[in-house]
Amino acid sequence: MELVVGRVVKSHGVRGELVVEVRTDSPDERFAVGSQLVGRVGRGDQATDRDVTIEAARQHSGRLLVRLAGIADRDAADALRGMLLLVHSEALPDPEDPDEYHDHQLVGLRVLDTSGAVLGEVTEIVHTPASELLAISLTDGIDALVPFVSEMVPEVDLAGGTCVIDPPEGLLDLGTS
Repeated sequence: MELVVGRVVKSHGVRGELVVEVRTDSPDERFAVGSQLVGRVGRGDQATDRDVTIEAARQHSGRLLVRLAGIADRDAADALRGMLLLVHSEALPDPEDPDEYHDHQLVGLRVLDTSGAVLGEVTEIVHTPASELLAISLTDGIDALVPFVSEMVPEVDLAGGTCVIDPPEGLLDLGTS
């Protein structure tokens, strides 16, 4: 499985640098000089992949600027606009903290309430400046966002394929009358 660690937003300057929207908690590791990533342009059946190597990366005005090997001018950089930068999940080490998870480990978990009743499934992890949110597709067809904090998600069982949530009253009642 491949995981998105960044997306090329646009070119920067005339020497082939790229403005990258970071989608990883470990940008220093993923965008270190010499790192190998997969660059994907297009979607679905039209997507094409190519191996890319990080030649340089630096912070500039709150953005990550990246130079890829073989991209030396603005025209080449402009052609990569929208490209997703991916890493193979097998290449990721397990987190050292037992309460830390990679997004791909959580997506697909069955969501249970504290009594064990199935509520739905985790479909995505939404990263916000304040915290992470579990996007959950509930069994009644409604989607909900639950803050991924221990008070509301007291248990994650990767081996069992489940997580238990204890949301405050009303959080999951959106869309009901």
